[in-house]
Amino acid sequence: MKLEEIIKPLLSWYEENKRDLPWRREPTPYHVWVSEIMLQQTRVEAVKGYYERFLTALPQIEDLAACPENKLLKLWEGLGYYNRVKNMQKAAKEIVLKYGGELPADYEEILELPGIGSYTAGAISSIAYGLKKPAVDGNVLRVLSRITENGEDILKQSVKRRVEQELEAVMPADRPGAFNQSLMELGAVVCIPNGMAKCQVCPVQHLCSARAHGTVLEYPKKAAKKQRRIEEKTVLLIQNGQEYAVCRRPDKGLLAGLYEFPNMDGWLTEEEVIRAVEALKLMPLHIKNAGEAKHIFSHVEWHMKGYVVRVASTEKRAGNLLFIDKKESKGKYPIPSAFSAYRKYIEED
Repeated sequence: MKLEEIIKPLLSWYEENKRDLPWRREPTPYHVWVSEIMLQQTRVEAVKGYYERFLTALPQIEDLAACPENKLLKLWEGLGYYNRVKNMQKAAKEIVLKYGGELPADYEEILELPGIGSYTAGAISSIAYGLKKPAVDGNVLRVLSRITENGEDILKQSVKRRVEQELEAVMPADRPGAFNQSLMELGAVVCIPNGMAKCQVCPVQHLCSARAHGTVLEYPKKAAKKQRRIEEKTVLLIQNGQEYAVCRRPDKGLLAGLYEFPNMDGWLTEEEVIRAVEALKLMPLHIKNAGEAKHIFSHVEWHMKGYVVRVASTEKRAGNLLFIDKKESKGKYPIPSAFSAYRKYIEED
């Protein structure tokens, strides 16, 4: 099988079956960029609302470049992986400075921007500018590993580079964006990652070696992932009337610069929590268990135990606590989704 044989059936299938997604309706360079960054590590259905809200608030690259950080992080709240949007703003500032507020129509120049790798650069170049550049993500690697029955580890950069080179050599010069999207779409809805692929509706089933040999579930090959580190934490939902306490995380590292509920390493007992709150020069009046929760990051898991602590009003406070009003704080203080299980406690009247 020659790789170019997949082009015609794939494009025909894509035109007839592609999903109606908001970023496909007006694929400007900025729109493609925003959608592709959001879609990293996030499901399509979840992204739709965020995408439209983001572009309503920041319709142009200049708006993204000038956006206050708190507002920007609040717009991203719930999508996670906040470095993505921080790098977007860095890139936006560079685009305004160097390219007059328009993404350059050059693959190499796009690739040099902060937070943009070969996949995103390829997507912008091909979809928005019609340049013959591949956009190879996990969906594309999975599809091609099954079609060719290639047993190489798709997590290796050398494998990704080889696939990029092979696709660039055969992709149609007149429809590079549609071709890239057809491969992505096939991987997203037909040649799916979990469970058996829907081979019966695949437009290239007659060209697929894995289907012919009954080995679809054996591909793609991936090296075993390292086990995630588990960290136990105690989350404190400290309330003083209509105010609740937050603190800002360091500017570098996990969830950098975001606001969070005060928390401590390890699982504390009620007595230990009371002593910890007193150490902050606060007077605990009432404490109740807020239950357990878990949040999974790429390399670490937080296993959390929460407590609601009502405190007496006081002007003497230790540490970096910030008490904010429940009603006035809405939209101002981005709290990561890692703490979503505990938000309901501070939203209660």
